Amino acid sequence: MPEPLRIESADDRVVATLARPEVRNAIDQAMVDALHELCAQLEATPRTLILIGADGVFASGADIAQLRERRAADARRGINTRAFQRIRALSMPVIAAIDGYALGGGAELAYAADLRIGTPRLKIGSPETGLGIIAAAGATWRLPQIVGEARAAELLLTGRILDAGEALAWGVVSSLHEPDELLAAAHAMADRIAANDPLATRHTKAALTAAPDAHPALELELQAELFESPEKERRMTAFLERRKR
Repeated sequence: MPEPLRIESADDRVVATLARPEVRNAIDQAMVDALHELCAQLEATPRTLILIGADGVFASGADIAQLRERRAADARRGINTRAFQRIRALSMPVIAAIDGYALGGGAELAYAADLRIGTPRLKIGSPETGLGIIAAAGATWRLPQIVGEARAAELLLTGRILDAGEALAWGVVSSLHEPDELLAAAHAMADRIAANDPLATRHTKAALTAAPDAHPALELELQAELFESPEKERRMTAFLERRKR
């Protein structure tokens, strides 16, 4: 049976391709298990993660055939929620490269990323209430942070699906690229991240994802560590030497 997640690894990044094209990359238990395995690898060896879908679709949602059979105990286990939380908690940035549909659980996986880019045929939203459930894997708390409470309420309560132009205007994605250029655009973003100090990048993500009451004490401690870093000394010295030329 084909793997639900195709992994390509490099020294500074990993590309994970959601690969269940026969069901538009619907997220099933096997894919969740593969995401946990990937997270374990990235927790041990932090690298930037690029998430992308196969065959012109990011992820059409959770696998409805499996979802229909789940009961209260399954809901409390947070099958998708725990996986997406783990992705969000990765110490290096996560880039979601979204082509085509990102619906339901697929949208929530995208919301768990730090950076999102898309294509002109992107469609993203949360139609869960039409299926008799709620968006319980992150949309109700991550989407308000991304688009604001009023817009998040509209999307979640109506089940409205945003097209690419709306997603860009609302800040769900930061840029749009043609489908055959999407992965290259994600790699270009990863290249810019790789050019920076990895520890400073990790500390920046830690500050961005911290609870509101952690600020500003957290930033001061993170900065204190960086102020003692040899890499800070090296990079600032190189900057000053370039300026003298």
